[in-house]
Amino acid sequence: MFRSALVLATAALLATAAPAVAAPPDPLPPLTPQPQQISRLGPDVRVPGEAAVVADRQVDRPTRDLLVRVLRSAGARDVEVVEAGAPVSAPLVVRVGDVRDDDVARGLREAGVDVPAELPAEGYALAATGDRVVLGGADPDGVYYSAQTLRQLVRHRGIAGAGVVDHPLMPLRGAIEGFYGSPWTHAERLDQLAFYGDVKLNTYVYAPKDDPYHREKWREPYPADELAELQDLVEAATAHHVRFTFALSPGLSICYSDEQDWKALIGKLQSLYDLGVRAFSLPLDDIDYTRWNCAGDQAKYGAPSQAAAGRAQVDLLNRVQREFIATHDGARPLQTVPTEYSDTADSPYKRTIREQLDPAVVVMWTGVGVVPPEITVPQAEDAAAVWGRKVFVWDNYPVNDFNASAGRLLLAPYAERQPGLHAQLDGIVLNPMNQASASKVAEFGAADFAWNDTAYDADRAWHRAAAYLAGGGRRTAEALLAFFDLEHLAPTGDGTPWQPQAPELARRLADFHQRWQHDRAGALADLRPYAELVAAAPERIRHGVADPAFAADAAPWLDATDLWGAAFVTTVDALKSRVDGDEQAAQRGFDRAADLAKRAGDIHTIPGETRPQGPVEVGDGVLDSFLAEARDLR
Repeated sequence: MFRSALVLATAALLATAAPAVAAPPDPLPPLTPQPQQISRLGPDVRVPGEAAVVADRQVDRPTRDLLVRVLRSAGARDVEVVEAGAPVSAPLVVRVGDVRDDDVARGLREAGVDVPAELPAEGYALAATGDRVVLGGADPDGVYYSAQTLRQLVRHRGIAGAGVVDHPLMPLRGAIEGFYGSPWTHAERLDQLAFYGDVKLNTYVYAPKDDPYHREKWREPYPADELAELQDLVEAATAHHVRFTFALSPGLSICYSDEQDWKALIGKLQSLYDLGVRAFSLPLDDIDYTRWNCAGDQAKYGAPSQAAAGRAQVDLLNRVQREFIATHDGARPLQTVPTEYSDTADSPYKRTIREQLDPAVVVMWTGVGVVPPEITVPQAEDAAAVWGRKVFVWDNYPVNDFNASAGRLLLAPYAERQPGLHAQLDGIVLNPMNQASASKVAEFGAADFAWNDTAYDADRAWHRAAAYLAGGGRRTAEALLAFFDLEHLAPTGDGTPWQPQAPELARRLADFHQRWQHDRAGALADLRPYAELVAAAPERIRHGVADPAFAADAAPWLDATDLWGAAFVTTVDALKSRVDGDEQAAQRGFDRAADLAKRAGDIHTIPGETRPQGPVEVGDGVLDSFLAEARDLR
């Protein structure tokens, strides 16, 4: 007893005498896009009930409003926004403005953030630690992006103590609504623009193939109600620091030599300029350039040929660039999609474009193939050589408007795009799916890649996309990743997969088969929790996803996964019955699983929503194969 008392007393003395060891600070929250530089500055910022945003006069309203929302989400009840120089009494002040402003620059420097003398366009610096938050941008976009980064640093106790110096590596980053089939709704477009602001995508190209006023009726003005919706989109894009790019696609019927067609085209562009559009595209893709649309073109350019088509297109594009773009204040360089857009082989058409097209015009390219399995730096170098300029990639992923993608959601990560492409490209825009919200999975990765391709990790971005859609809910994110895995297959135009189907499920099934050879009960015990996750995923997603439109987009696939998941669990249990020696129960289970799988196979895509339509695919070639083969496992 004496010895025990002595030990306890000694331990108490040592505990009293030992210096307190501070707990290590929590890791910094993951940021998307991955910044160029981020470091722990010091302790987190505690956000009190009252806070103030002190803003330079040039800081726009959307940025100010975003900072108010950020501070409230961090715990502030009352947030005051005042101009720089005004008196402030709040215990926490967020200083925001031009990174070159003396006050902002000094605040960053004193907090320990080393800002380069010249930040690139859209760049920003941020310091948050202790009782200090300072945000500075190289331009209004950079200031806005600093606020978006601050949003991601919020935790339940305040704001993470971090220093960030950041800028994008690609100047153009975003999406082109360029698919065939049902165009996005107005609500979906507004939601996409808000999402682009969140992940620092700065470009939206309006080019839906099935909008008749974009393509077939390109000469005709938009009806008043549709023009009003376009006005809404332009204003929303501006608020989220996104460039609304209006594309007009006249190639199906234009007479290049007809002055009336020229006037119709310019009139259409002018009507959008009057709404506030400052970026324009004239796509000339998916047309027949071996014939003319009028006798006047034959007389002016000669018999149809690649070179003649190139000359006619160059005349049109150069004239738009020089007579419309260059004469309209704030208009950005014209963009185009050439008729030969998916290779790097030289041709008379490309030679004409290369030698005669105004250097200011931006040329889009889909990679080596319409749906390329990869885009590499050497390929981009070849494209720049053949077009005589850096190209702007129209990336046909995750678009699902072609036959090989029938019945599919394309939810694999944005992958097989090589780091270093930023040095060879003007930028990247993804051509998404008819399902707008489901397209965010790939768009999330593209935002990360285009901002900082040198640090890109496809798997990290994929997991972050799940966390974003789940609103931070761990169980929902886990369910989303299991569902993404079942919709992982990505085909090229001829159906060849460039991303495999259900790689995580396939890995688990391979482990199962290997263990089954020597430990059947253990193999089943290991597999069943994942089968339960697959079965539970649809309901978790429906009730937990932060974006209800995702559940609506994925509804047929979630319904099918309900059935496939139940069949999966039932098959595992049937195998367990076999291991336990109850073969009759095993056969009943296999029969029930087969019925569930048949019912799942009868579920089709939503009519009118997707082109092409068909039965939905869920883990095909992996899950269905396992269920079919399980009967024979002994």
